[in-house]
Amino acid sequence: MTEDEARSWVRARFGVPRETVLARYAGILRDESARQNLIAASTLDEIWNRHLADSAQLIPLADVDGPWIDIGAGAGLPGLVISILTDRDVTLVEPRTKRAEFLRTTAAALGLDNVTVAASRIETHKPARPAAVISARAVAPLYELFAGARHCTDSSTIWLLPKGRNAESEVEATRGAWQGVFHVEPSITSPDSGIVIARGVRPR
Repeated sequence: MTEDEARSWVRARFGVPRETVLARYAGILRDESARQNLIAASTLDEIWNRHLADSAQLIPLADVDGPWIDIGAGAGLPGLVISILTDRDVTLVEPRTKRAEFLRTTAAALGLDNVTVAASRIETHKPARPAAVISARAVAPLYELFAGARHCTDSSTIWLLPKGRNAESEVEATRGAWQGVFHVEPSITSPDSGIVIARGVRPR
């Protein structure tokens, strides 16, 4: 997917006003990446494909209503993208102080009132109610994510976990300790990458 194709994909699905806000976020992300390592410099010229559309593709997979928790939100991918393109309540869980502050200031600059930033590890985060959706992009192996965030979920929670080329092997490696319904969805932005979709996750 080219940059133009990625931006057109976002525009067609979420509308011009939200695309415009997303473009403002892209500008903030580029500027801040010159000061701290938010995203790889090699991906700055492909920000719509590699980061924005790549994050936005999770939204159609979240077929339940309710709060969304993004683990290790870092640069805001996918959490800030989700909050820009939807009206969902999104909690960005980020333990690194500097990045948590970036998330707060960016959400404020973009006028996002559906964002909460929790400057903590997911293991110590205490949500007001279970998450309908949990996402994590390039944070930790599946078994660590399940173990660390299970207290934030209930039986209906959907986990949306981009896992690159190792998606299938990570699912297989996890089945010995965790059970549930697992599916790997091909990424629209990188056909050889997969998104793990998990439901009913619980220890064996």
